[in-house]
Amino acid sequence: MTSASLAERLDGLLFFPVTAYGPDGELDLDTFRAHVREGIEAGAAAVFACCGTGEFHALTPEEFRACVAAAVEVSAGRVPVVAGAGYGTALAVQFARLAEDAGADGLLAMPPYLVVPDQAGLLRHYSGLAAGTGLDIIVYQRDNAVFEPETVVELARIPNIIGLKDGLGDLDLMQRIVSAVRTELPERDFLYFNGLPTAELTGLAYRGIGVLLYSSAVFCFAPEIALAFHKALNSGDDKTVNRLIDGFYRPLVALRNQGRGYAVSLVKAGVRLRGLDVGEVRSPLVEPSPVHVKELAELIERGMALLSDS
Repeated sequence: MTSASLAERLDGLLFFPVTAYGPDGELDLDTFRAHVREGIEAGAAAVFACCGTGEFHALTPEEFRACVAAAVEVSAGRVPVVAGAGYGTALAVQFARLAEDAGADGLLAMPPYLVVPDQAGLLRHYSGLAAGTGLDIIVYQRDNAVFEPETVVELARIPNIIGLKDGLGDLDLMQRIVSAVRTELPERDFLYFNGLPTAELTGLAYRGIGVLLYSSAVFCFAPEIALAFHKALNSGDDKTVNRLIDGFYRPLVALRNQGRGYAVSLVKAGVRLRGLDVGEVRSPLVEPSPVHVKELAELIERGMALLSDS
């Protein structure tokens, strides 16, 4: 294991594996291990297990711990493993402790369940989670967890809250958050992540406000495309970035928007199309239609062709 902190190790393309199920709908840890192994060997900088793409919402605590432990086993310290944690404060702490026991390096703190808290409530919730675990935490901004800049400043004062992942897409708010933390805590090395469902589509915009880290759902099923885009974005090769956006990512987002839950189920279909049977999504999500799966297959082919043309 490396002695570097989690914040220092999160430098590269972030892999959010799907959770594999067998034909009976039960957890398939062997296939999950294969999926994680393939991602690490393809060049993932970190594994975010049992998060949104990994159907955190559908896992029992026992399944959650088993998946996180499997990811830690496969990683063997080569890259950090970050696990999801969510629901109310008490359950979030319980999941955090399960992740810690399984050997995870950190947590992605999902929004609290159902309720829409005010800023004081959000601060209380994430402070409580941070106090309940020794793991470093990345807070996920989306849905009912939307933060004012002043709240993020207070969260950033907590030593084991190391960053904010943005799944909202409000660049004005993100710029104000980045500015507020930079102004109030100039010595704090706080991390920011683009966490939109297909982050590559907004990569140029986020790069403009200094947010370079992002999660790539495409990496699950087309790591070649995801890595080519990541390299181009971070090297300033905007010609390649725009070619991949126009020919692959924009059509992918249009397809993703054809069905509810496609941010997960379409990704899982993509993994199956590339030869690894990770099973179907669990309810309440549903599988994409055969027509949409066919469109996805054609789109993957088009994306690979774009790489050949470069």
